[in-house]
Amino acid sequence: MTYDINLVNRVRDLLAEVPNIDVEEKEMFAVLNFMVNGKTCVCVRGEDLMLRFDPKLQEELSERKGYETMLMKGKEYKGYCYINAEGLKSKTDFEYFISLCLDYNKVSKKSKKKATSR
Repeated sequence: MTYDINLVNRVRDLLAEVPNIDVEEKEMFAVLNFMVNGKTCVCVRGEDLMLRFDPKLQEELSERKGYETMLMKGKEYKGYCYINAEGLKSKTDFEYFISLCLDYNKVSKKSKKKATSR
């Protein structure tokens, strides 16, 4: 998988500054997933960030520079989006997007583990 290492390092550096969180990196579904406290928080896909945020903010975020709708099977996936490089240029915007993900991570539910077949 190919990631923008500079973007990966920006995410790593910012998350390292946040107290009292457990961060784990996992490669999955063609992204580098930054899991915070056992839950997907933010991902890096190529040169884009994939955000997990409060779905109530979907419309507000859709007006931000760099926003790209996340589609699954042709339908908009609420509470997730991509932010392309254009929207990540400024430190202020980058920190804003990461903070949205961290805020939602505090209240989001963990994914249910799938039962393993024997």
